[in-house]
Amino acid sequence: MTYAPFEQADAVIRRNNVTVQGDEGAPAIVFGHGYGSSLAMWRLVAPAFADDHRVVLFDHVGSGGSDPRAYDRGKYDSLHGYADDLLEIGHALGLSEVVYVGHSVGAMIGCLAAIAEPELFRGLVLVGGSARYVNDGEYIGGFEADDVDALLDSLDANYLAWASTMAPVFMGNADRPELAAELLDSFTRADPSVARQFARVTFLSDLRQELSRVSTPTLVVQSTNDIVAPVVAGQFLRSEIPDSSLVVLEANGHYVHLSDPQKLVTAIRSFVR
Repeated sequence: MTYAPFEQADAVIRRNNVTVQGDEGAPAIVFGHGYGSSLAMWRLVAPAFADDHRVVLFDHVGSGGSDPRAYDRGKYDSLHGYADDLLEIGHALGLSEVVYVGHSVGAMIGCLAAIAEPELFRGLVLVGGSARYVNDGEYIGGFEADDVDALLDSLDANYLAWASTMAPVFMGNADRPELAAELLDSFTRADPSVARQFARVTFLSDLRQELSRVSTPTLVVQSTNDIVAPVVAGQFLRSEIPDSSLVVLEANGHYVHLSDPQKLVTAIRSFVR
């Protein structure tokens, strides 16, 4: 890929709503969010690393506080477009030896970036990731093809109704409705047309053949009760990524960084020591 010249680094940072905390000379840890969310979702996890890391957060283009004018339907019709953005952020900030923490589809975006430029990364933490969401023969991703088709059709028909229905399902933790309310608020802030395309790119993705090319040391983190990315999805990642390990957290829902942030902090901290 072609990187922005140094003088355009500020444009890359603005485009992706990049925020940076910590000493420039400290080891870098970069947090990437998943579908329908934003860098705000890391607020209970990222500060735990600010004392000894350079903490970098950003929004995928089309999400959160990113520049909506930068959304290109052609570029972002593939997860590779988002992976290119992640690499550009690393270069714009002059990062090296990065530990990348990615949630859900953000985890798989990190894998693609690490395959493209392994020298940029020291470690990957894949939180609730899935190489393919759709079941395929002996492979279990968590959804039947008809279920994903119905989910996408519902999203296309009425995005706000879809968001209201799915936010509590994806979040889980029915006894803590404030969590689902936050996710719903995040969903509804998105441009519906962008959200529809990102959903298709996410739920129809299949990176199973790419995983063996990940050479970066990797920690796979899965929750025991996650309807989007079940434990078996994490077990598959662990089996296919050569230098990887799996931690299963006793936690509910797909957004462990909101529902059980300290458990996730502990898992990440054990990996980055």
